[in-house]
Amino acid sequence: MKRILLAGAAAIVLTSAASAQILQEKNMPLDLAVNIASETIAACSADGYNVTVAVVDRAGVLRSLMRADNAGTHTAEAAKAKAFTSASSRTPTGVMAENIQKNPAAAELANIPGFLVLGGGVPVKVGDETIGAVGVAGAPGGHLDEACALVALDKVKDQLK
Repeated sequence: MKRILLAGAAAIVLTSAASAQILQEKNMPLDLAVNIASETIAACSADGYNVTVAVVDRAGVLRSLMRADNAGTHTAEAAKAKAFTSASSRTPTGVMAENIQKNPAAAELANIPGFLVLGGGVPVKVGDETIGAVGVAGAPGGHLDEACALVALDKVKDQLK
């Protein structure tokens, strides 16, 4: 009886291993990350805002960080955290902040290590797949940070195919 059970278990394991598939994921290439960061700095500068921009890959790993000449020193960490939060949640951080205000039970999202639930983080998508995110900090409001990111993403949209 034990031999039959062992043989059955071995067959299940071998069948599962044989049917496993390799994941194929799109991710944020360095040249795109640099372009997004540069375009975001330009968009905010055109509006008179000195910001820092962080671009992360799909796992939230930093790919590019640019700080405008007069951006505050605190903006680097804030931009990285916004980008990480947006990549991790696959959601704009401004939407997350609004949802927390509407649903106090969701406030615990702000306690996840590395999360910063303030406007200014925007996922970067190719079709429906999130390949990373951009985080912006330094404009006088998260909605303005986000607006700069959206202008930049619109400028690089041909690279997001």
